[in-house]
Amino acid sequence: MTAIATTSSVPLLRVAGLGKSFGGVRAVDGIHFDLAAGELLALIGPNGAGKSTTFNMVNGQLRADSGSIQLNGLELVGRKPREIWRRGVGRTFQIAETFASLTVVENVQMALLSQDGKLFSMWRRASDYRRDDALAVLEQVGMKAQAERSCNVLAYGDVKRVELAIAMANDPALLLMDEPTAGMAPKERNELMALTKQLVIDRNIAVLFTEHSMDVVFAYADRMIVLARGRLIAEGAPLEIRDHPKVQEVYFGSGKTFERLTAEVAGENA
Repeated sequence: MTAIATTSSVPLLRVAGLGKSFGGVRAVDGIHFDLAAGELLALIGPNGAGKSTTFNMVNGQLRADSGSIQLNGLELVGRKPREIWRRGVGRTFQIAETFASLTVVENVQMALLSQDGKLFSMWRRASDYRRDDALAVLEQVGMKAQAERSCNVLAYGDVKRVELAIAMANDPALLLMDEPTAGMAPKERNELMALTKQLVIDRNIAVLFTEHSMDVVFAYADRMIVLARGRLIAEGAPLEIRDHPKVQEVYFGSGKTFERLTAEVAGENA
């Protein structure tokens, strides 16, 4: 299915009054934000802020207790993850999800089979299915040359690229990336985020991502939203967030600033 086209009057993704509780704990408490096509939006916050819960509600893995999640005007609350995926929402995970025993190109072909509703069809060999389309996606993420290699022999950074190719095979309008650079070396994580930024530009897609590496966030995010204890406490451009007193207090408490943090990270990575 082709990704949903955007309109000028409605943001691609609109989240309003979103809430979720687990027992007596309010994990997400009335948060709201918009996301436009062609934009990288970072969702950050300390541990327990509600980032993963928010992600899982947008993706349909959790159902919101209250509020609305609209993809180009279509309500997503109450829809199953598979339906949301077919509506144009892709996702990558903190721990890369691929079929380790399959080749790189077969992993992407599996995504294409699923997209076309033929995952369990025996009418033709899966290894022949839309092979050219799979190779074209792999070329976009720099993995075409390794198409015939098994995923279980790839370096972790390359596995992350394959996972991105799987997500992009669905031609998503919205891509959710949960800790995309977790476990990666500084060079690898910058290469992956630079690639993602280029895909945003080339395909005019929207990306919502969580990330603990502040150097990555400040280098690649167009805009940032900050959660603390399930509530939205700040939203704005990276420089605005860096200097926001409430964000500084929530993150560091001790007086350390994002400016000092990013300088320290840069020094470690030099």
